[in-house]
Amino acid sequence: MTPQVSIIMGSTSDLPVMEKAFKFLDDMQVPFEVNALSAHRTPDAVERFAKGAAGRGIKVIIAGAGMAAALPGVIAASTTLPVIGVPIKGSVLDGMDAMMSIIQMPPGIPVATVGVNGAMNAAILAVQIMALVDNGLAEKFAAYKAGLGEKIEKANKELAEIKYRYKID
Repeated sequence: MTPQVSIIMGSTSDLPVMEKAFKFLDDMQVPFEVNALSAHRTPDAVERFAKGAAGRGIKVIIAGAGMAAALPGVIAASTTLPVIGVPIKGSVLDGMDAMMSIIQMPPGIPVATVGVNGAMNAAILAVQIMALVDNGLAEKFAAYKAGLGEKIEKANKELAEIKYRYKID
């Protein structure tokens, strides 16, 4: 199996957030890889990774980063692949500093950015991108989306069963 999505995080302290992406990709049966790379501590390794990702079959890169959050942008600067940034909460600014660093990229170096700690949405976006050219994945994703609606319908039925004297049905 060759990975199609590469999930990169600045350090393993980001693992609790990024694991949500792992689970979603696993549920969708999308092969992925996971690595820790630091834009500040291992800049040469980050550049090598980014420049070689497409040649290894990677289609989308998800990069989680906190604080200065340079990692997604540094990766985007060295690849033509889509990069999705996940700002990680962890500083005194509750991840807003990371989010602002990731979304404020110069022209020509875009990084799609999800909300703070939004690793699952990053994985969903990666699947949506890949589903544009993969009908099997598009069908799996359509089933997932349909399931979201079914969960809400079920919740509404359960709420209707809750009885209070002044609750209007």
